[in-house]
Amino acid sequence: TEPNLMARILIIDDEPQIRSMLRLMLERVGYEVIEAADGMEGIRQYRDNPADVIITDLIMPNKDGIGMIIELKKEFPQIKIIAMSGGGVNRPEGYLDGAKKLGASRTLTKPIDRDEMITAVKETLKENTPSAESPS
Repeated sequence: TEPNLMARILIIDDEPQIRSMLRLMLERVGYEVIEAADGMEGIRQYRDNPADVIITDLIMPNKDGIGMIIELKKEFPQIKIIAMSGGGVNRPEGYLDGAKKLGASRTLTKPIDRDEMITAVKETLKENTPSAESPS
């Protein structure tokens, strides 16, 4: 299974070890990976160097994943986002439901399962985002 012409993935997480784990996981199957440490940096990275899919943590300093999804979706309605969360103080479901409502294509609970992540990326890349937002 060949990746979609070297799709570019932007990983946004404030934990360096999670970023490098995901980077290795995705580079091994042939994706190009760029990283950001928080939502602010993620938005900057995306504007400078748009990725085909964003994989973002939700609980981060400076700008959390939810704030970042809202901002990027407003600017780039076609953007494809996979949200992940370990939940912090609350159970992850609350954050992940919020992310889904705001337009994340997929949500994953940490710790991240390799096969689940790769499948999520492949499926998200395959989705054709309609030019008009379809009512959910």
